[in-house]
Formats: sequence, structure tokens, C-alpha cells
Amino acid sequence: MKKLSLLLLTVILVGSLIVNAQDYKTAIGVRGGLANGLTVKHFVSKNAAFEGILSTRWQGFNITGLYEIHKQAFDTDRLNWYYGAGAHVGFWDGSNVSWADDNESYSVIGIDGILGLEYNFKEIPINISLDWKPALNLVGYSGFWGDGGALSVRYIF
Repeated sequence: MKKLSLLLLTVILVGSLIVNAQDYKTAIGVRGGLANGLTVKHFVSKNAAFEGILSTRWQGFNITGLYEIHKQAFDTDRLNWYYGAGAHVGFWDGSNVSWADDNESYSVIGIDGILGLEYNFKEIPINISLDWKPALNLVGYSGFWGDGGALSVRYIF
């Protein structure tokens, strides 16, 4: 455990020394909303990024991949708005879900959109974002899910 803690501390310290918070390449963190999970964002160009989200909800999980376009917001340094689209695959158990059949397990495949606002702190290698991520399930339990908003906090590498 001590070795793992020391390794984690070393990675954080080295990452904080080489990071440019205004123009980061990769960030990893947590996402909190009605579905909680992990998020990884990686820029492939100055204004384009891929984001991967692993989230849990209804005693199951969902994997989402998104392509996002980032633009500066309100002429403010380190504040960006972004939009994009992608897809998801998810699995969950119907027990303890009011709208589902208790005896059913669900698997879904669908498309997602995202619209958000993010801020990259200059003093520390942290990024915070607030977004809305609606989804449309096309296979499995089909329908529109408009409650995909979340707050994410990421460590910038």
C-alpha cells in the first residue's frame, strides 16, 4: 500500500510540474450526477477531444465514447464550452427500478449527445466541467434519456 501511495504521489507531482492547464492533453477524473462514474478526456487536436465515460446506475453500468469540439467561452481564458456526439452500451438489472420489470435484465445500445462548459484551473492541474448528455437507446430498452447531466472533476496530466 505504501508503494502504491508513493507511486501515486510521484505521478501527481511530476504531472503538476509539466502540465499547462490552458492546453492540456489528457485528464482523468470522477463524474457525478444521476449516473456516477469515471471520465477520461484526451485531446487529439487543439479543439477536438475524445471522452470515455464508465458510469453506474440501476445496479448496472454504461460505457460511453464521445467526440467533442471545444471553443473558448465568453472571451475568458481557460473557460471553454463544448459539444459533441458518440455512442453507448449499457447493462443493468430491472430490480429496484420503478419503470422496469423486476425479472428482466437490460442491455442497450444507443447514441449520445453532449453540451457542456469546462474550466481549467491555472494554479493547480484540475479541470471542472458541467454538462448535459442526453442519450437515445436504439437497441434493447429503447427510448430517450434526457437526464444525463453531471459535474466532473478531472486531474490534468
